[in-house]
Amino acid sequence: MNEKGSSEKRKNQQKISSRYIDLPVRFLIKHNFTPNKISVIGFILFLIASLLIGLGGLYFSIWFAWIIPSIMGIAGAFDLFDGEVARRTGKESQAGAFLDSNLDRLSDALFILGLIYGGLINYLLGYIILFLVIMISYTRSRAENEGVNMKGIGFMERADRILFMIFTIIIELTFYFSTFLIFGDPITIPPIPIITNVPVSPIFLIAIIIFVFSLIYT
Repeated sequence: MNEKGSSEKRKNQQKISSRYIDLPVRFLIKHNFTPNKISVIGFILFLIASLLIGLGGLYFSIWFAWIIPSIMGIAGAFDLFDGEVARRTGKESQAGAFLDSNLDRLSDALFILGLIYGGLINYLLGYIILFLVIMISYTRSRAENEGVNMKGIGFMERADRILFMIFTIIIELTFYFSTFLIFGDPITIPPIPIITNVPVSPIFLIAIIIFVFSLIYT
């Protein structure tokens, strides 16, 4: 994607996000939530979701499982709110951007660790993904220090990956519990060496492969 295409993509995303998050953003501003506080709240929510995934919360019960994508959705929304609040209140700063960027990387790492300890991805694959996350962050930082604009470049940006994983989990839960209710046992694929440590649905297996690809080409 060229620089012009990236710029247009960012402008369109900003218009869409501003339209749909206007009410909650105004609420946060009215109640004196700073961009940094919002970033920290989003991080804490991702931490909770990651812990629940690591403890096997996706398959506890048909009712409990939906808590995880709900928390991830709220955390993803807060990831949008902090930047918009900063813009509207004139509190954009390099320190705030630095904090937000580092909390984003920590959130990504915690989510991957949750998938690892929940057995949804193999340890080896999980640590490879963690390495990619670190290298992506380093590469982007180096490029931006050299004056290269990296926004909008790649297969998926972070917001896209969050949405992708939320919808993947929702589809996985729907498939898993619906087949369990219909057949008495969920339809799953046995653990595959290097990819998963627990049985997962074909949908989740494909999603993991796409997720890894999105990290490589980002």
